[in-house]
Amino acid sequence: MSYIMKILTNRKIKHLFCITLAAIIFACCICLVCVGLNSEHAALYILFTFAGLCAVILAAMYLYFKDQGRLMDNAAEQIKEYISGNRNARIECNDEGGLYRLFHEVNSLVAILNAHTENERRSKIFMKDTISDISHQLKTPLAALNIYNGLIQTETEGSEIKELADLSEQELDRIETLVKNLLKITKLDAGTIVLEKEGENLSDMMRDIEKHYAYRAEHEKKTLSLCGDDSIELLCDRSWIIEAVDNIVKNALDHTKEGDSIQIKWQKFASVVQITVSDTGCGIHPEDMPHIFKRFYRSRFSKDTQGIGLGLPLAKAVIEAHSGTIEVDSELGVGTTFTINFLIPTKL
Repeated sequence: MSYIMKILTNRKIKHLFCITLAAIIFACCICLVCVGLNSEHAALYILFTFAGLCAVILAAMYLYFKDQGRLMDNAAEQIKEYISGNRNARIECNDEGGLYRLFHEVNSLVAILNAHTENERRSKIFMKDTISDISHQLKTPLAALNIYNGLIQTETEGSEIKELADLSEQELDRIETLVKNLLKITKLDAGTIVLEKEGENLSDMMRDIEKHYAYRAEHEKKTLSLCGDDSIELLCDRSWIIEAVDNIVKNALDHTKEGDSIQIKWQKFASVVQITVSDTGCGIHPEDMPHIFKRFYRSRFSKDTQGIGLGLPLAKAVIEAHSGTIEVDSELGVGTTFTINFLIPTKL
């Protein structure tokens, strides 16, 4: 009985029930009258009465389910709106009944999700601001330490102190790189960076990276080469994409030895623009493959003692901010290939 009462709390179901009950009672009354009058056409009248009863019930049910379908379509549309990014999307639930209780719970869930999203956004902004403040505060003492270190190196030519000063300079450079990368990656996480996308020539961008590492590659006796069509363009934020590929090339240089080669290649397919960075270095150990994009991850198999573990995570964050993907394929003793794919917007 309590279940029936819950069903009847819905105004529209109650109306459907009342119309159906009234039609049945009316039809029964007409049938009784026809039987009481002993009319020779009583059977025909009863048949017409029941036909009319069925028509009324069917019409009432059609109108009810049509209205329910409209409500469900509206609910589905509002859910799509929310998924598309409209945080103000809500399902209309200004009546009573089980369906409206469901709509109300969905609206409550949306409100909770919005609150969590807002809290997360504030946490990210707070983290970004905190790290930004710390990095700005560190810049002054780092600059001073670099100056003092330079003076020590000048005044102590050929001594053991100069060797220590050189090592100190390397560590100061690492700290400065760490601070810069932390600031960049937290800005990306917080979504406070607006990517200024324009059509950029990939060949020009890759040549900038080659120039950046040309001296290091020559000094370490490694080959850095480019391969790609000079006419290919990519819709991107030039400085950020250069930053991402630059970090991957640096990683390749860090894990290759004298005589090895690094190649930057770019090509255009039907729906994607692809950039690959390949090297003939030591390769990545299979145990490390699932973790190479994690922040501060240091492999126990790597001989690199200078890396800080933020270059590849930063590259991945930048690429994904451009709606791109990055994959890695590696074989120990053979080399490593990073493959970056960007969808061409006109092909979507």
